[in-house]
Amino acid sequence: MNTAEKIAHLTANIASVFIGKPHAVRQVIATLLAGGHVLIEDVPGIGKTLLGIALARSIDASFMRIQFTNDLLPSDILGVTTFHPEKQAFEFRRGPIFSNIVLADEINRATPKTQSSLLEAMNDRQITVDGVTHHLSPPFMVIATQNPVEYHGTFPLPEAQLDRFFMRVRIGYPTLEDEKAIVQDHHLYARAGELPAALTHEEVMDLQEETERVRLDEMLLEYIIRIADATRQDPRIQLGISPRGALFLHRAAQAAAIMDGRDACTPDDIKSMAVPVFSHRLIVESNLYGMARIDESERIMNEILERTPVPL
Repeated sequence: MNTAEKIAHLTANIASVFIGKPHAVRQVIATLLAGGHVLIEDVPGIGKTLLGIALARSIDASFMRIQFTNDLLPSDILGVTTFHPEKQAFEFRRGPIFSNIVLADEINRATPKTQSSLLEAMNDRQITVDGVTHHLSPPFMVIATQNPVEYHGTFPLPEAQLDRFFMRVRIGYPTLEDEKAIVQDHHLYARAGELPAALTHEEVMDLQEETERVRLDEMLLEYIIRIADATRQDPRIQLGISPRGALFLHRAAQAAAIMDGRDACTPDDIKSMAVPVFSHRLIVESNLYGMARIDESERIMNEILERTPVPL
């Protein structure tokens, strides 16, 4: 299969159990191709975990799901060093972070200390325990889910943690027709857990390297920088986009291009990815909370895109 066929096969495999939301599937696959991590944030019961499982099972790679709770410890994720009397030596027991795909389910239910234990892994693809650095095998991706409308027993993700996520994906409610199909199928989660692999993890790594080679012309790079700078100048935004965010939009545009079978980016690739890549990084000057605050940041981001001149 060529590149386009591989991506189409992966998309169809996920869509076989995750019904009716092609934009969410596209954004998650774009994150995978760009070598990033994804935060799936939306109301309960619309398939956040299902989408994560479906992506993980569609790749021939190791997978671990971690249910985040307020009593979860960093060592429960990273691993722990123990002393073996028989061997008279210390031995490191690897935690679930040593998987290619890690599903951090309801990540905001863990304490800030536990949340921050993911930072080094997400940023550097390694962890440090007791002064010893352990490298994580590629491909490595964190898929985190979060419910933005429930606050009891939760700990909001700090900006430093949010900035590590390549993209925030919102799923939204299904159409009436799609909801009917979902309700009629009582075994979506079971089928998701048994999905055959659409790609090997070696093929995924090849696709990631191919994505890095997609051309993005200088005028499009300047377009990305102008969008990022506009977020810093908007009076409604307390903290705009960092250079890391601009870099991530560059990678997202490359992923969008290769998913459409092109070896060069267009302005539409940038515009289509700017909201999911940028909006969760904005600190908006507003008294709104939860879904209302998410909607507000996305609305402002769309307005910035509308008024930023598009290169011809």
